[in-house]
Amino acid sequence: MSWSVKVSLAVLAATAALLWLLGPILMPFAFSAGLAYLGDPLVDRLQRYRISRTGAVIIVFVVLSAVLLPALALLVPLLVEQVRVFVTHVPDYLDWLQNRGLPALGIQLPPELRLDPENLKSVVAENLPQAGGIARDVLGGLAKSGTALLAFAAAMLLVPVVTFYLLRDWDRLVAWIDGIIPLRHRDLVRSLGGEVDSVLAGFLRGQLLVMLALSVIYSAGLSIVGLNLALLIGIGAGLVSFVPYLGFIAGILAATIAVLVQLHEIEPLAWVFLVFMIGQMVESMVLTPWLVGDRIGLHPVTVIFAVMAGGQLFGFVGVLLGLPAAAVIAVVVRHAIDRWRQSAFYLSP
Repeated sequence: MSWSVKVSLAVLAATAALLWLLGPILMPFAFSAGLAYLGDPLVDRLQRYRISRTGAVIIVFVVLSAVLLPALALLVPLLVEQVRVFVTHVPDYLDWLQNRGLPALGIQLPPELRLDPENLKSVVAENLPQAGGIARDVLGGLAKSGTALLAFAAAMLLVPVVTFYLLRDWDRLVAWIDGIIPLRHRDLVRSLGGEVDSVLAGFLRGQLLVMLALSVIYSAGLSIVGLNLALLIGIGAGLVSFVPYLGFIAGILAATIAVLVQLHEIEPLAWVFLVFMIGQMVESMVLTPWLVGDRIGLHPVTVIFAVMAGGQLFGFVGVLLGLPAAAVIAVVVRHAIDRWRQSAFYLSP
């Protein structure tokens, strides 16, 4: 094993160990780096109109804030209300499951496992009015724990600040990294870096747009059907759609149970299936080919494993970094396989 390979492996091992040790505090930095990476092309495009880098970053921040803040102000209260409605109807869902859903499949729960929906309803009715005090109690607890409160506030404040500085200095950071690469490896690293950037940027931006579009389609369609939980189910199905067919299957299952519990009719299920079929067709025929294409080249099982492995190793930061890391590894592995197939050992008879 050559000296350069040993150094590279040592650097990778040290980086992995450092990420694992610093995992609890890396979330705002990882999130900020992702936002800066996604926003860099917009800043570069504005610079073509002779706007300074700092001015372009400020414009991007102002525009995104003008779009996102009103959207969150409108969306968050609606989601909170739907969560309240869901909690209120949990006894009805359990009642339907043990008295209708499972018996339809030939499954009968033994008496010791059966739940009393009426008791559950009374418990929910007694405690739901106090739910508004939960946030107050949590905030009170945080206030008593000054360290936890300061850490949370610092993490929230760090995201826009770190994103601003990373976005402003992104080109300098890339040039600095390029400058410390050994000259004999620079062409190879640039080639791999360009391919990784093409794969990762196209996939992330495209997939985010696909998830947003599917959330809108599912939520609007289920609202037309008349579901009380249309927004909650639609957004949930859209967010997990980065794994092929997972959002489609999970959304249909959740919407089917919600329809049967809320409406007590079979006919609306046809409209639910139509909503998700339309969403699936739009995704597979229009959104994914147009916005994502085959940029990442990862099998769905690999996507699931990457997200779960990242979460297991590094917590929420690992969930954020799992898929990008898998995309980078996929590019490196493809390059290594190409080099292997061109090697004398592989081609020798």
